[in-house]
Amino acid sequence: MAYDCYVAICHPLIYTVVMNPHLRVLLVLLSLVISIVHALLHTLMVLRLSFCTDLEIPHFFCELAQIIKLACSDTLINNVLVYLVAGLFAGVPLFGIIFSYIHIVSSVLRMPSSEGKHKVFSTCGSHLSVVSLFYGTGFGVYISSVVTDSSRKTAVASVMYTVVTQMLNPFIYSLMNRDMKRALRKLISRTACPP
Repeated sequence: MAYDCYVAICHPLIYTVVMNPHLRVLLVLLSLVISIVHALLHTLMVLRLSFCTDLEIPHFFCELAQIIKLACSDTLINNVLVYLVAGLFAGVPLFGIIFSYIHIVSSVLRMPSSEGKHKVFSTCGSHLSVVSLFYGTGFGVYISSVVTDSSRKTAVASVMYTVVTQMLNPFIYSLMNRDMKRALRKLISRTACPP
């Protein structure tokens, strides 16, 4: 999404050439393959751990950090792998997002019209807010699991980056549609002022 915004704002004249259907399918497939490899890698590493009996994970799903905490065997390799893979699979995309938004902001600041600036910032701002929420809470979960043992705070942060960000994406991007904005305004005005 950050690359799409970057091309649309910084190189609008060649957008349709660069963001062709072939590249879009390739980006989706690359994302899917990386996600599968990431999940498979951690699953295989957890299989080598041994666990004691009668353990309960204080979450609504099996968070990797919580599973590693419950292991009775040595988890050094798993912990190193978690931070190494997180640095690679989260750090590289985050660097790309930051790089693209630096270029987007510099291009927007050079725009003469304030209406164009507002339109670009409203479009890209929603993406940036979801990315910030996802990375911030995800980072908080893995750092807080090392620092503190508060399962409630970790569970809330886990819900934020696993459930809330995925629910926000379609909502935010549908709000960019003018028809959706109009329908939402009508709904709000009807509920605020009942007949």
